[in-house]
Amino acid sequence: MEFGRVTDDELKLVDFTLLPDPQFTTDTLQQAGTVEPLQVRAGCAKWGRKEWVGKIYPPKTKDANFLDEYVKHFNCIELNATFYNVYPAETITKWKQKADTNPDFRFCPKFSQSISHIRRLKNAEEITTAYYEGIMAFGDKLGPLFLQLSDNYTPKSLPELTAYLERLPTDIPVFVELRHKDWFAVDANKEAVFSLFRRLNIGAVITDASGRRDCVHMMLPTPHAFIRFVGNSLDPTDYARCDDWVERIIQWKEQGLQSVWFFMHQHDERYSPELCDYVVDKLNQRLGLSLPRPQFISRDKGLFE
Repeated sequence: MEFGRVTDDELKLVDFTLLPDPQFTTDTLQQAGTVEPLQVRAGCAKWGRKEWVGKIYPPKTKDANFLDEYVKHFNCIELNATFYNVYPAETITKWKQKADTNPDFRFCPKFSQSISHIRRLKNAEEITTAYYEGIMAFGDKLGPLFLQLSDNYTPKSLPELTAYLERLPTDIPVFVELRHKDWFAVDANKEAVFSLFRRLNIGAVITDASGRRDCVHMMLPTPHAFIRFVGNSLDPTDYARCDDWVERIIQWKEQGLQSVWFFMHQHDERYSPELCDYVVDKLNQRLGLSLPRPQFISRDKGLFE
């Protein structure tokens, strides 16, 4: 993942302090009033990583069997594959069947780029219908959906965004990732879009990347958190940042958070399993959970605490 990447010299200057909760988020969590146990899931973005063969996938694992192995180590995936293609139900069913060995596993499919980046949410009804028809084949393995807007999708397109979101089915949770800086830099834009999300019960993706601290907005329009964490090849700051996120999740839980989806990215994705394992271990310790941890066959030397 290249979004928010910085140089090694720039990394030393980044202030990774998480913003305090805005009143908007405090209100959302207090109004949730939940007494249900917090649902926690953590995973990566893709299963097709050859670098994981011999690390968490057995040696000589074939590409066709990567998903079979992935579901043994994580309880969810931020499914980027659906960004590049609108898959038919037949393909989705095959993926679901591979995940049936893990009853708790969930797929979180990203909306197709044909919808978000090419059509830019306009005249996208047919593609959206095809996308939904495909992902419904996940059945009980379907988690929330993830709509990523492009870096050049500006607040000027709020009317189109509103119209598109208002037409979506309401029985499947949706989270939206904003990337253009003006969504965050202008208070009126920020208020308008997050109020829209709250009105429609749409979640907001929080993307924690070194070079785009504005995307770590800490705005929760629903009592559900979808966090995309982008690390820097197991730099020491990665671990400190993860510690801060664990503490914030604990605070949110005490205020009424109902679920958290934590997805691990690295600019060099070979290291995503290691940092995801670190987060899961910390969440298990602090929240008394028993989330699955990746089981390593081997680890690269010199990169671990």
